[in-house]
Amino acid sequence: MSTIPISDLSLESLFGDSLTASLCVNIEKGTKTWVATGMLVQQLESFTDSVVVRENDKPIGIVGGKDIIVPLVDNPNSSLFYDTKVEDVMEKRFLTVTEKSKLKELISYWKQTRRAFAAVPNEFSDYSSLSAKKMLEVGMKVKTEISISQLPKKKIITFDEKDTIGDVLNSMLKINSRRLFLADSNKFINDRIILQKITDELKCLKETEDFMDLPTSEFNLEEAKSITNDLIIQEISEIMYKMEHPSVLFQDQIITPWDICLILLSDNITEYEN
Repeated sequence: MSTIPISDLSLESLFGDSLTASLCVNIEKGTKTWVATGMLVQQLESFTDSVVVRENDKPIGIVGGKDIIVPLVDNPNSSLFYDTKVEDVMEKRFLTVTEKSKLKELISYWKQTRRAFAAVPNEFSDYSSLSAKKMLEVGMKVKTEISISQLPKKKIITFDEKDTIGDVLNSMLKINSRRLFLADSNKFINDRIILQKITDELKCLKETEDFMDLPTSEFNLEEAKSITNDLIIQEISEIMYKMEHPSVLFQDQIITPWDICLILLSDNITEYEN
């Protein structure tokens, strides 16, 4: 029986050929922000999760939901989308790993930056992406009796039906969260839902002059899957892996792929099914 935590193993040994299976979604420097926003609606919470900005085929930054929301709160009008370019909003710091990088190095960096994204060179002389959802592939193969009731408890942050989208966005930024739940329900709003409303219905805010005052009732909330059994890490990872937008409620606890990332750092998880 191995006594080495799986967090000390290389990404190559954990993922095998799957390591480079999720290609980065790219956008060229100089592209208007509205284009990147539309692309993000399709990618957030997926295996890629962010859009990579390139210059001369070289990655120079990434754009995620927060990179649109922060300037949006400061200046909630269409100029953000039509007058700015992706390099104006992108995050220049992002991690590039190799197949020899250790799992703990990757997740520890994510803990520091609060952004679960990394690029890894692939066999096509290009880059593939690693995200929190991608880590569920590791979660499904660990051998442990750790269950979701043993995961660190997080307070579920809620909003009320009377709140505006401005209230929600400010709360998200204050607590550095991508998801808020409607009080006393399993319904939630997140960055993807907000950006989808902006791009699909509001034409990147050309269709409204008071975006921050819009009631949250005008947004299409989604429902987290509720479970009653205290599942082990392997089981909950498999459930979320199959979900388009993974989010699970257990009692008074919300479980996301990020929780699996953190538990994979545990020294007590040493067995892995290759």
